[in-house]
Amino acid sequence: MPKLPAPYAWLAKEPGPRVLVEALALFGTKETPGAASNPTILAWAKETGLARDYTNDGIAWCGLFVATVVKRAGFEPVAKPLWARNWASFGTKADKASLGDVLVFSRDGGGHVGLYVGEDASAYHVLGGNQSDQVCVSRIAKSRCLAVRRCPWKLAQPGNVRPVRLAAGGALSVNEA
Repeated sequence: MPKLPAPYAWLAKEPGPRVLVEALALFGTKETPGAASNPTILAWAKETGLARDYTNDGIAWCGLFVATVVKRAGFEPVAKPLWARNWASFGTKADKASLGDVLVFSRDGGGHVGLYVGEDASAYHVLGGNQSDQVCVSRIAKSRCLAVRRCPWKLAQPGNVRPVRLAAGGALSVNEA
């Protein structure tokens, strides 16, 4: 895993939730430019049973990323997980976003999905796939958020699932495709 940017280096010490730990393990994965596809991303499609529908990394893969980390964390992905807005039915509704929550956003041409790692006054800091063609953290305007969903914990919610206040830094992402 490549080194996390300084504002997010603290994430490497977080013990959970498991969905976040699984997502961090994929940090830095990039799609392959041009006609070729990253074999790692294609392997995620096989692992999640989506290889028939997901055939190249030119297809939006934010939902595939979330399906992969959710499955690895022991949860069932939503039906048709490649459609980002379908993640609005995952787990349970949360009133306030917290570490590891699934966030669903609107965007021109569709939707976007990723995991909450923090927020500032106007934006969520989102760990997701297909953000600048890679797995990274992007700032996305809170006004674009359609749903905040919490993993359906089988036992108890991890103690470190909490809102995280971060400094506003860097540009807002306007299109995660």
